Amino acid sequence: MVAQRQSLPPVRQSVTHKFQIMGHEGYLTIGLFDDGQPGEIFIKMAKEGSTLSGLVQGYCRAFSLALQYGLPLHEAVSRFKGMRFEPMGATSNPDIPEAMSIIDYVARYLEVNFLDEPGSARQR
Repeated sequence: MVAQRQSLPPVRQSVTHKFQIMGHEGYLTIGLFDDGQPGEIFIKMAKEGSTLSGLVQGYCRAFSLALQYGLPLHEAVSRFKGMRFEPMGATSNPDIPEAMSIIDYVARYLEVNFLDEPGSARQR
């Protein structure tokens, strides 16, 4: 069986969240499917043009495609949560006071805001 890509509608709802990890500021934008579940992510880092910014863009593209081809959000969260590399440390989010990396932060943000518990998407 070949996986089919579920594209997001041309006009979609989204959530944009400003965050900071140890002084590294960024914006996470989550594009939503019609059912309110994430279908794409974008991260804009304040230090534009850096290697970190380029790697984050590649991660966002791959993560978005995985969601659109049917990877359950709880699986993505479990795979990316806990990844450890700089920048890491204190965040600006009281729900996620410490992050082990930007990727860990994004996974934990998605978990807190879009999953009721591991394995179940929040119904909207």
